[in-house]
Amino acid sequence: MISSSSNILILSLNNIAIQAGKIIMRYYKNLQEVSLKDDQSPLTEADLASNSFIMKELKNIDRSIPILSEETLVGWSERKNWDTYWLVDPLDGTKEFINRNGEFTVNIALIENNTPILGVIYVPALSVLYYGSKNNGSFKTTCDAKIDSLSNFIPIKTNEKKDSDHFQVFESRSHSNQEFTSWVKNNVHSYDLIKRGSSIKFCEIAEGKADLYPRFGPTSEWDIAAGHIILTEAGGEIKNVNQNKLKYNLKESLINPHFIASCKYI
Repeated sequence: MISSSSNILILSLNNIAIQAGKIIMRYYKNLQEVSLKDDQSPLTEADLASNSFIMKELKNIDRSIPILSEETLVGWSERKNWDTYWLVDPLDGTKEFINRNGEFTVNIALIENNTPILGVIYVPALSVLYYGSKNNGSFKTTCDAKIDSLSNFIPIKTNEKKDSDHFQVFESRSHSNQEFTSWVKNNVHSYDLIKRGSSIKFCEIAEGKADLYPRFGPTSEWDIAAGHIILTEAGGEIKNVNQNKLKYNLKESLINPHFIASCKYI
């Protein structure tokens, strides 16, 4: 069984994410063809190149662990029997990538028994790298090249808030809606809204730059798994609107329920 707390594994995943980010940035500087997938979401050459690299590198770590990626789907009949697998979004925030605002990420998570136990998120345009592993905390560093150790990472923690406090609330830059607006008005006493794209939102709540991210638009499991473990290991939580913990690979559909990601409540 692969260990989510292995420094060698964590270092390998971080370097895979960094290299995938460098691949993405080559396309970012010279963006060309954009196509549409069946669900009308955009697909770029950068998505495919990053995906190909990550798939190859994860197989080199352990060929026995299956991989589910946004760009390499696996049918329910096969994956319903998985206990452990990689869950990958090779370029999260493709719309932000196309719009050239820098708010896109590489997301890699290890799922065990329907729960993320290790997650890495790299923000290529900012050269910022986050990871979290089960019972081991969450960490952050800045790097734009291969790293040889984890010594430069600093631990991160969420803010601690009471319901009556003032909240910094993330709103999806490209996928907001009236349901989000209504929920915030009805459930948050005092707040500022911050528009942000991709899984950066989970990471910035994890490090205390914001406090709350209600999501009422569609997301898929690969969009949030790495951010899920980074946030929870930093002291935060992510639950559906009925206050139940999110689980992964329990059904044929990979669409998440509406959820609330938050800092630690006291």
